[in-house]
Amino acid sequence: MVRLIGIDPGSRKTGYGVIDVHAHQHRYVAAGVLSVPKGELAQRLEYIFTEVAEIVRIYQPTEAAVERVFMNRNADSALKLGQARGAAICALVTRQLSVAEYSAKQVKQAIVGWGGADKAQIQQMVQRIFNLDSLPQEDAADALAVAVCHCQQRIMRQRLKQVTERVSE
Repeated sequence: MVRLIGIDPGSRKTGYGVIDVHAHQHRYVAAGVLSVPKGELAQRLEYIFTEVAEIVRIYQPTEAAVERVFMNRNADSALKLGQARGAAICALVTRQLSVAEYSAKQVKQAIVGWGGADKAQIQQMVQRIFNLDSLPQEDAADALAVAVCHCQQRIMRQRLKQVTERVSE
């Protein structure tokens, strides 16, 4: 069994989702949203780092995946998002986790089958995939989607490795 954590970074809200994967089956473990307190940027980044590290300590994932930053028209917002993402990644790697990165388009493609899906479609598909009683919060759904995307990529890499090994024999 492999336990994955997906992170949807943000300077105001950071989503996380933890899933277990066994024999290509996903199982929901936990998900939530870190509401980053207002204040100086440095304190907000410290909060993200500390909380992500604590989530890793509690759930003990073996691998991590984070959504990549997209370029925003507002350079200041994009910079803050990148810094929040960096704080989350630092928390993951200080816990000795390898960190995979996926674009929003890759994540949407993996979950909905279309890279232009909206937030509501992601929430609905995540609810269906994990048979959740209610729609997860947007950022939590995005983080779970990142984890599922990573799971699918792992499976594809394993299959490719098996095929490559057979061909080289």
